[in-house]
Amino acid sequence: MILVPGWMWRREPVGRGAVAGLAAGVFFGAFVLLEAGSWAGALVVFVVLSLFHGTRVARRTDRAWPGARDLDGAERATVVRATRRGEAVTDPRLAPLVVEYAGALRRTAEEDRLRRWIVVLVTVLAVALAVNDTVTGPTGVTVASWLVVALLLADLLWWPRRRARLLDRAGRAEASARRVTASREPTDDP
Repeated sequence: MILVPGWMWRREPVGRGAVAGLAAGVFFGAFVLLEAGSWAGALVVFVVLSLFHGTRVARRTDRAWPGARDLDGAERATVVRATRRGEAVTDPRLAPLVVEYAGALRRTAEEDRLRRWIVVLVTVLAVALAVNDTVTGPTGVTVASWLVVALLLADLLWWPRRRARLLDRAGRAEASARRVTASREPTDDP
């Protein structure tokens, strides 16, 4: 959810899943090709990850932000872009959806934060395997292993700050959207 950019929200859930799945499949298939030198292995990883990751992204984004179903692609992209940038939406009827999307981002970030210990464990194991591959493995395996370590370290060190900035901007957009929504509500004064 947090990694799905605004332009992908122009698509329906299946389209978002297809794009995310294909990207993951190509990325990790290339790792298999680099490490094992096997086109067959790379193809298997491409197909399996494309299907499973694509399905997961489609289901997770659809479940996290149900209000997206009621919007067309351009409106979804507008809400996502404004929220992720911390900007106010110009269309007042989209303001409640900014609030909803910002809440979905916060919930997703919290769910991901609870799983951080898994990334720490995988990083420790990846470092151990990379050291072993450096001592015993061929060059392609060593390069692939250290690339995985670099990606995991980036996830541990860079991503939390990036996520915090994103959530801060989403909070600003949400506050702005709440002001727009409050100004449109009728008052009880006679």
